[in-house]
Amino acid sequence: MSSSPSVEKANSVVEIETKSPDDDVISTPSFDKSRRAILEKRLKRKLDLRLVILIVIYILNYIDRNNVSSARLQGFQQDLHLGTTQYSTVLSILSVGYIIMQVPSNMFLNWIGRPSIYLPCCMVIWGIISALTGVATNYTGALLCRFFIGFVEAAFFPGALFLISRWYKRDEVGLRTSIVYCGSLISNGWGALIASGILARMQGVLGHAAWRWLFYIEGSITVFVAICAIFILPDFPHNTRWLTPEERELAILRLQEDLAEESADAVGSLSVTPLKGLYMALADWKMWWLTLAAISQLVAQSFFLFFPTLSATMGFDTTVTLLLCAPPWIFTALLAFAVARHSDLKKRRFVYIAVAECFGIIGFIIAACTMNTAARYVSLFLMAQTYAGLVCFYTWMSNTIPRPPAKRAVSLAFINGFSQLGNVAGSYIWPAEWGPTYRKSFGICIATAAMHIFLCWIMHRHLVSENAKLEKAEQEAAKRGERASNFRYIV
Repeated sequence: MSSSPSVEKANSVVEIETKSPDDDVISTPSFDKSRRAILEKRLKRKLDLRLVILIVIYILNYIDRNNVSSARLQGFQQDLHLGTTQYSTVLSILSVGYIIMQVPSNMFLNWIGRPSIYLPCCMVIWGIISALTGVATNYTGALLCRFFIGFVEAAFFPGALFLISRWYKRDEVGLRTSIVYCGSLISNGWGALIASGILARMQGVLGHAAWRWLFYIEGSITVFVAICAIFILPDFPHNTRWLTPEERELAILRLQEDLAEESADAVGSLSVTPLKGLYMALADWKMWWLTLAAISQLVAQSFFLFFPTLSATMGFDTTVTLLLCAPPWIFTALLAFAVARHSDLKKRRFVYIAVAECFGIIGFIIAACTMNTAARYVSLFLMAQTYAGLVCFYTWMSNTIPRPPAKRAVSLAFINGFSQLGNVAGSYIWPAEWGPTYRKSFGICIATAAMHIFLCWIMHRHLVSENAKLEKAEQEAAKRGERASNFRYIV
């Protein structure tokens, strides 16, 4: 399907909010320049402070998703009598639930328009299920708990991306997305620290194994934070209760101004139904291409599912092994923030993704070639930092996928959801029989990382070509004396 530059542009930017019938707040907006600057700064500060809760939620999201890896070090697999394949299935089944629910969840969120209620309610449910994992006594019980955790957790990340895109302008989305995603990186380190304390001190308390307490405690924390989030998270600009009328007017006006052009195409996109958004997303080849790139990237990054196991190959006890897991992820969180910020300033994505993957490949090669403790620990840092590239990839995805909001909701959920096929496959490429060197596993990671770089390079070249066409159309419009747009894809 081809489209004119103006239509492509109108479909490729953040759209304004639709107003509810009761919110007649926009007519002929007029803000004094100095007054507007003060009000806009105050509005963004208020939003940023409230959206900090998304980081906390994402930390808990990943802790509840990955605590099985820590529990394995203290008897989870042995107590439930899980074979190697069964344990891998327990890990991968979460991604199956995650894949099934993401698109329907974001379509529902776009329709209901109340993320402050919907996202925390989902969080309460997955926290309860996570805690119930601690009472599992066999393979079936663990499998069911993990499946339904993924099923409910699926609401959060695509919902968070969608919520951010409904408040911030295009040049503000990247930084906020990267900050929220850093929560997942922090969780890998913070989760290991929490797990080390629980597993070291709770063995036998009230007659329960320490790994069971890990699920009880972390699930309870999730439920508590979810209840707090109901009173903190915003909804959308037109229906958020704690905005003043002036702030609501400015919030909607900012996104109006961020439209590529005040055209019938752009305005008409606001009334697109969820089903129409689904059709538009499925018809766009970019969504499928980015999904394939994301799958290959997650296969290459499947090491995070077995990070404590890889750390254990250095020969230390459980407590030290888990403590050693934290520094690589703390380093990666700081690096990801710096890379995302620099990427925004330079308005480039591909080069940062490619460089991160190349360093990751170096880490895989080192780990495959030696069992030296120092070299192997350095390789964990190099592997973990590939997530700085993943942060850039998610931001690039938001910049590249055409809109309107209904289509954006489906596209973000589809890519993030079906990319989990990479985690499903990745769960089976680290069998214990391949340890402790895991050379075959690292070989697969090298191949899929290279594939990810290649797929991203193809998308990069396509967007460069599209920008050239947009520039040519702009020049032709200027010659005719018509209004020209200065939109460009971020490459």
